Amino acid sequence: MELDEAKQRAKATWAAGDYDGIVDYIWSVGGDLVGRVGVTADDEILDVACGTGNATIPAAQTGARTTGLDLTPELLEGARKRAADAGVDVEWVEGDAESLPFEDGSFDVVLSTFGCMFAPDHERAATEIARVLRPGGRVGIAAWTPEGGIGRFFQTLSAYAPPPPPGFLPPPLWGTRAHVTGLFAGTGLEPRFEESAVHFEYESAEAAAEEYSTKFPPIVMLRNMLEPEGRWEEARSALRDYYREGERTEGGPIALDGEYLITLGTKGE
Repeated sequence: MELDEAKQRAKATWAAGDYDGIVDYIWSVGGDLVGRVGVTADDEILDVACGTGNATIPAAQTGARTTGLDLTPELLEGARKRAADAGVDVEWVEGDAESLPFEDGSFDVVLSTFGCMFAPDHERAATEIARVLRPGGRVGIAAWTPEGGIGRFFQTLSAYAPPPPPGFLPPPLWGTRAHVTGLFAGTGLEPRFEESAVHFEYESAEAAAEEYSTKFPPIVMLRNMLEPEGRWEEARSALRDYYREGERTEGGPIALDGEYLITLGTKGE
């Protein structure tokens, strides 16, 4: 029950702010993942926790039959608009990464870019991903590493967020090889790993903190919670300090890297 409530909170969280307004920072990761997996026009694709489609749309552009699934209808609305602009057909499905509404062996490829990592029950999400893959099917998952720049970003904010419910695992654990290997144990899918990073640039730490405070859904929700308690300025100050790690000159432009782990693999026949 507590985890179900956590997912409802997550659904409300990702509906806040303007995620589609900042997703361009990581948009290239989806196309890169599609290339690493080797998606072709003959494949049937599922993008789990697809957000606004940064892997779904590049997959569809190969000619593959593509489905994008997300828990949050507001994100799917942004995905539909982007797909229309790209001129591709995608089936968009509102659904839960921990209970995929598809038959066993429905897809040749399952993708997820910084998406399934937010499902509270990591093992259940991994089991579902493997279940809907056909024998010989491939997986491609991108997840922030705990020790990388975005991992530190989430650590900075966690000090001001309410404690997670029992059983809730931190999303960046999907960015650790041992954890992911354990998640897929016994599923018929043996993962292999690659590493990459996203390069972020902003005009200043102040500008970055302001943009994320008004657009990035988890921070928008955190702000809404902390402002009535008089604690938001403390959290915003910590956010500015995080961004200042990337300052080239004091008060000037900043550059930060967000390291992530790529999980690839093929399901046994």
